[in-house]
Amino acid sequence: MREGEGPAQALANTTRMAQAAEEAGYERYWIAEHHGHPGIAGSATSVVMGHLAANTQTIRIGAGGIMLPNHSPFVIAEQFGTLDALYPDRIDLGLGRAPGARPDFAHAIRRDTHSAAERFPQDVAELQIYLNGQGEAAGARMIPSPGEAPGVEMWILGSSLFGAHLAAQLGLPYSFAAHFAPQLLDEAVAAYRDNFQPSETLAAPRLMVAMAVIGADSDAEAEHLATTLDQAFVAIRTGRPGKLPPPVASYRDTLPHAARAMLEGLGAARAVGSPATLRERIGRMVERTGAEEIMVSGAIFDPEARIRSLQIAKEAVAA
Repeated sequence: MREGEGPAQALANTTRMAQAAEEAGYERYWIAEHHGHPGIAGSATSVVMGHLAANTQTIRIGAGGIMLPNHSPFVIAEQFGTLDALYPDRIDLGLGRAPGARPDFAHAIRRDTHSAAERFPQDVAELQIYLNGQGEAAGARMIPSPGEAPGVEMWILGSSLFGAHLAAQLGLPYSFAAHFAPQLLDEAVAAYRDNFQPSETLAAPRLMVAMAVIGADSDAEAEHLATTLDQAFVAIRTGRPGKLPPPVASYRDTLPHAARAMLEGLGAARAVGSPATLRERIGRMVERTGAEEIMVSGAIFDPEARIRSLQIAKEAVAA
């Protein structure tokens, strides 16, 4: 949600973004799960996914992700089985181990998220059984209906080595959140590729890397737009999350050294600039990781500028 707007406008902007991504030729559009965040209308992920799928035609719509410790695998199977029945072969299910909320959120959702995080591998395996229609063979006492969803692509998400090892062990696609946690990128990629076990889902590793990507007609314009993202990141890391602020000229010059260093540490997974700059920096990430897909993430205050950024990024890579 931007400063000055509420959930309705934010969700309308998200719908327009998904439509613009489809028109530009993107493969998939993902939304995340967040709870109790004053600037994010992202608590009912599967509900919003259904709306986005209904307002697009071909692009895959996904959760990037569902924070599984918050939920029963049975309920997620019901939700995504329903989505797959409504929009066959268009639904992605990215699974994360973090709660996506403050620690006290566990009380509000009646779940022990700490112990649920420890059960994450078992919960993922249970969810796979439901979605693959193997619940009866596995001796499940109850079978979700809808629940079998052969068209749903399941991904393991991560910003550390845990998800890399789990995705490799299960033979699932892996998406690494380099856009906010680039420090372990190379180690996580190596762990995933080196330990990958072929499965019925995948014969070989499939890696996605998320980058912060903001495009404009010039480097200077893009850097100015990116000050919105910088402000939001600093606010979150300093315990002051809020709505998305407008850009501020020379924002980094106003920051103390520690905050500037924090932002500079994200530079390896950041592409901000003109089409030529995006092409070079995204290409560098692909060469570094061998990623089959790049997920573009980047909050821009002006919705029209964000749509233009999506178009520029796609055109830059295609060129």
